[in-house]
Amino acid sequence: MIHATIKMAMPFKNRAEALRILISVAERTRIEPGCISCGIYHGVENKQIIMMEELWQSHEDMERHLRSEDYLKVLLVVEMALETPEIRFDTIARSAGVNTIKKARNTHWQYAKNSVK
Repeated sequence: MIHATIKMAMPFKNRAEALRILISVAERTRIEPGCISCGIYHGVENKQIIMMEELWQSHEDMERHLRSEDYLKVLLVVEMALETPEIRFDTIARSAGVNTIKKARNTHWQYAKNSVK
């Protein structure tokens, strides 16, 4: 799997337009072959921060997406950023879930909505 992220600081005057474009691209990206997930997030503490996060089944699927017309729109948004964005492509060899917490805590911790009151 490939985890792709773009984190950028967007000027307030361009923020709404950037989010509109990225959300539109994300909606179409989610149905592309090999896309596991695609999301757009914005900062709570720093409202200028926008992040696009994608998870791809393979390097080939991701590269096909990078060559797409939709990704060209993402690059145009990147050009609006206040400074050079942080762009990462991380290869994930293995993934784990809640059992990792249980093992680390050496407990039978259970995710239960009734346990928090």
